[in-house]
Amino acid sequence: MSLTRQHSFWGSLSPLGGLTGVSLLIMASARLSWAITIAGSLFWVYGLTTFAFAFLSSTAASKFLPARGRGAIFTCLAAFFGSIYLLLFWMLCPFAAFETFMLLLLVPLFCVQSAGSGLLSQIQSKPEKSQLDIFEYISDAVSQAASLSVLLIAFSIIREPLSYCSLSFPGTSQGMVTIMYFKSNAFFPINIFSSSAGALLLLGYFICLYQYAKGKIK
Repeated sequence: MSLTRQHSFWGSLSPLGGLTGVSLLIMASARLSWAITIAGSLFWVYGLTTFAFAFLSSTAASKFLPARGRGAIFTCLAAFFGSIYLLLFWMLCPFAAFETFMLLLLVPLFCVQSAGSGLLSQIQSKPEKSQLDIFEYISDAVSQAASLSVLLIAFSIIREPLSYCSLSFPGTSQGMVTIMYFKSNAFFPINIFSSSAGALLLLGYFICLYQYAKGKIK
């Protein structure tokens, strides 16, 4: 079992355990449409960046990759694939891309922080003549992206109805389409959760449940 696979959810570097994705959880969970868009970007950037870097680090292509500065190369690859996703999403739905523009720019940074650090340490610890398991690295990166994506979507499903009395999907000329709308006089909408302070309060409750469940499992 690799290092990154050990802490994809329950470890000290997981989104809730190490709070590595806390800022993205707070900013992108205000709307379900934003969370879905960012979740797609997480899978795209984590998977393709890890595949490209692991392939370049393999024995067949290692001569094209310098021994020093591999962290910078991984960062450039993450930024490149993040830009490709933003371009494709912009062509598909410009207004939705405009709403999540800043959030999409942050996804490569999280990829470098979480997947990149573990991947670089594993590759550097491998003997020179050993074969790299590209599939293992991709599965580790995708598991990290899946962990953060599931948390992001679940958090937005709870937060958006509490804040805006609705649930939304990305699309249409308005940037999002409302799939559910609750009555404005319902008892559960609380506008405090629409702000970052309210999101922190709600996230703190989730972290307490996470730490409790983690202690029970151990």
